[in-house]
Amino acid sequence: MFFGHTLFGSYELAILVKLLLAAVAGGLVGLEREKHGRPAGLRTNLLVSVGACTMMIVSEAFFLKYEGLDVQSVLRLDPSRTAAQIVTGIGFLGAGVILKEGASVRGLTTAATLWVVAGLGMAFGMGHFSLGILSTALALVSLTLLKRLDPVMKKDRFLTLMVTAENRDSLNDELLAILEKRGLVLADLSSHVDLPSQEIFFQMVVTQQQKRIGRELTQEILQLGGIRKVHYH
Repeated sequence: MFFGHTLFGSYELAILVKLLLAAVAGGLVGLEREKHGRPAGLRTNLLVSVGACTMMIVSEAFFLKYEGLDVQSVLRLDPSRTAAQIVTGIGFLGAGVILKEGASVRGLTTAATLWVVAGLGMAFGMGHFSLGILSTALALVSLTLLKRLDPVMKKDRFLTLMVTAENRDSLNDELLAILEKRGLVLADLSSHVDLPSQEIFFQMVVTQQQKRIGRELTQEILQLGGIRKVHYH
């Protein structure tokens, strides 16, 4: 479905329908995010969708107000610039929900959801209802049904392990031996020595584990000599 400037002869009714549909689409996606405790939930997604829809309507209004200008006019209008600025602006909002902790990155799905929701608002703002409805359905399917595939998909898990111990030469080899025995792959390693306290600090990122083994790995490392602190996430 697609209509132009008015609905049943009323421009205001057309605006109302566009805004309501954008709010419903953003709200449905936001409900899924809210249910899973994400920082950008119901209100954020709804506001992003309605905001994008509003900006598209304003862009359309500029065109309608100045459509009588010819090519010789000093004032030149390009309604597509509004859409481009929405896409750029939503990137800053999405960047705010992405968190990086060591090798782990959280919030990418939420950021992508905000980007999609902005697109939904733009679609309804342009009156392209079929595109908005289909995109909303696909977004909900990807957020709900595809999530159920996580338990059955084989994938690597990353574990960041931090070890503080008495400084001794053989400790590095002992830690690597524990990882090798469990079939783990060392993705990243950094270390430093505190000379006044004679402590050595290791930070390791390991992968290839098929289950959560942080507690088991910690207990095994604590059996080594001189270990003072072990932390993982």
